[in-house]
Amino acid sequence: MKSLAAFPAVQRRAVRCVLTDIDDTLTTDGRLTASAYLAMERLSRAGIPVIPVTGRPAGWCDMVARQWPVAAVVGENGAFFFRHDEANRQFVRRFWVEAERRRADQDRLWTIARTILAEVPGSGIASDQQYRAADIAIDWCEDVAPLGDAAVRRIVAIATAAGATARVSSIHVNIWFGDFSKLAMSRRCIAEVLGLDIDAEPDRFVFVGDSPNDQTMFAHFPNAVGVANVLHFRDQLTQPPAYVAPSRGGDGFAEVADALLTAR
Repeated sequence: MKSLAAFPAVQRRAVRCVLTDIDDTLTTDGRLTASAYLAMERLSRAGIPVIPVTGRPAGWCDMVARQWPVAAVVGENGAFFFRHDEANRQFVRRFWVEAERRRADQDRLWTIARTILAEVPGSGIASDQQYRAADIAIDWCEDVAPLGDAAVRRIVAIATAAGATARVSSIHVNIWFGDFSKLAMSRRCIAEVLGLDIDAEPDRFVFVGDSPNDQTMFAHFPNAVGVANVLHFRDQLTQPPAYVAPSRGGDGFAEVADALLTAR
């Protein structure tokens, strides 16, 4: 992982879209900072669309798509993307799997969740669970006392043993059935919303993230950037970002935006 300062100006000038995680990437200590929000606004006004790609739930993403200066939002680790079509006054929702399948998966997911709560002391159901459409989020750090690495690994092991996918974020372990991912739904979202191909020109995009569940995005985008707190997960990253911003959280995201805008 190189310093953000090593990101060549010619490559920064070529960037056409910024993808970003939310928790501990746009936020700092759980709060969206003014600097991070202003950075999204500045990028958008400069013609660089911003698309959050997050594990947060459908209920939150509805508000983000409507009210933030973003082109769209990918939520629940790729279960859907939402966008607000201002020109046609329409709110567009695209899910990876149909509603009937999502409802059927919920019963299986809650069985896994009950096992985790029984076998991993201190774990909890995420406080935003009631707003979710496709996954179960186990809280290991947000509203519960932080669990150790062994407990987090146990949560993941229980979920994967039951045939589910589990991804560790900086606050939750997100668990779901299906082959969707942040990268897969980002591919669909960007093709529909922006008419761009993330596989043909991955270097024209920047993804900003902070934790192990961002690794598929770090691996795909050669100009991916981690905010400084990604270094907390250094030993867990098999696919790290190319660059690291000097600051953590929202201030780190603002530094990435500055780097892209000053290169122009």
